[in-house]
Amino acid sequence: MSVSGLLPSSQHAALLTVEQMSAVDAAAARAGVPTLDLMENAGRAVARDVMAIHEDRKGLVVVLCGPGNNGGDGFVVARLLRQGGYRVRLACCVDVTVLRGDALVNAHRWQALQEPVVPLTEDCLDGAALVVDAMFGAGLSRPVDGDVLACIRRINDRSIKCIAVDVPSGVAGNSGEILGDAPRCLSTVTFFRPKPAHFLYPAKAYCGALRVADIGLTPQHEAGLLCQTFLNGTAVWALPRPSWSDHKYSRGHVLIFGSAAMSGAARLAMRGARRIGAGLVTAAVPASALAVYGSDAPGALQVPWDSEDDALKALQDAHRTVVVIGPGLPADDETRRLVLMALRQGQRTIVLDAGGLSAFADHPDVLFAAIQSSAGQVVLTPHEGEFKRLFSSLAGSRLDRSRQAAVLSGACVLLKGADTLVARPDGAVVITPQASPYLATAGSGDVLAGFIAGLAAQGMSAFSATAAGAWLHAEVGRQLGPGLIAEDLPECLPTVLRRLLVETTL
Repeated sequence: MSVSGLLPSSQHAALLTVEQMSAVDAAAARAGVPTLDLMENAGRAVARDVMAIHEDRKGLVVVLCGPGNNGGDGFVVARLLRQGGYRVRLACCVDVTVLRGDALVNAHRWQALQEPVVPLTEDCLDGAALVVDAMFGAGLSRPVDGDVLACIRRINDRSIKCIAVDVPSGVAGNSGEILGDAPRCLSTVTFFRPKPAHFLYPAKAYCGALRVADIGLTPQHEAGLLCQTFLNGTAVWALPRPSWSDHKYSRGHVLIFGSAAMSGAARLAMRGARRIGAGLVTAAVPASALAVYGSDAPGALQVPWDSEDDALKALQDAHRTVVVIGPGLPADDETRRLVLMALRQGQRTIVLDAGGLSAFADHPDVLFAAIQSSAGQVVLTPHEGEFKRLFSSLAGSRLDRSRQAAVLSGACVLLKGADTLVARPDGAVVITPQASPYLATAGSGDVLAGFIAGLAAQGMSAFSATAAGAWLHAEVGRQLGPGLIAEDLPECLPTVLRRLLVETTL
């Protein structure tokens, strides 16, 4: 597998598309792996989970099977459970005579137990203590309807425990979109590698606990695949580790432009950059606000910014290798000119957030042209509303749109959300898995901009700094939980950094 220029360890975080998973299955078959064995192993993995969750063999297990290999897995599950002493009812949405290949073989094995295959209607769920959803897998491309939809709705309406095979039926494996409806599952068992949908909302909310089962596929079967979607985490990036010879200048210098009217935003970004390890942080702010910034952050520097000449002077200091523009700034002509000026000033990383993005809502092409002409790296950090204003021409899922946006703009694009995405212009995207609803609070995004800038200042690429910043931001939010306010994020960060940088080396 090629991992698109990321760390070699990122192959362990790879998420395969539906098409890539089909290619892996085909490669295994060409290599002589019996496909019937793969189906048996898949069904056994699901049956084990059912047995672990549902120890009461008297409670009825209803296995819902579809017309393809996912349904074939379901026939294996039903047979193994029945042989294990469970009460099992198997329902299929097509007549057995319609099945083909390995699915048909396993249907016959089920029938050899003198067990019936009943029609898949909502009545087949009567008395169910647990349901195994083996109707449709990740390759579904049309909305569920008819009896399948009726069954899904009864499962949800009655809160029947459900375990999904591969993905809950109704989930689009590549995008995480819900096609019609899907059962809200207690758990999902998938095989070899996860799919993007397992970590993308809304699908993630339907999957429950995820288990990736080994069914006999190996990395050799994915040789030659170019993976471009990854689960964000330490397999994808490596944090900079300070050495004993480091000093404040060697750990990077971040320049943050701030306002007087909304000073809190830039001050939060400053605190984030400092806490994550930047050696120096300078705030360029109106002279009237110098005292405010200085009293809040005595360890940071301040320079006056009251004119374009002041801005140019601040930007021309070559030691300031990372610039943050946007937190607390208005979306006006002055901010737009500042961004364009910064993009012309040498090879550095520029992080654009909030006002630095919204200033180009009516002129996105101007921003994209300037980014593509810049000698440095650029990070855009929009929430969904800002994204739609900048990239109004893009359509498709969040994953598709984030990837297209990075290509269109030439920047690394972080699309905020419960499943924050980070995309770079070559098509690579990481999905941040550990969302916390408590991060939905004022100032949280300003801290994130500071985290990204602080990591970039220490030498990480724009993409790696953005991915790592997003992961750390989410992880701190997850650990803090209820009561979180933005000011807490930088203060809790050292606990997470200590676990990653110190405890792992002891």
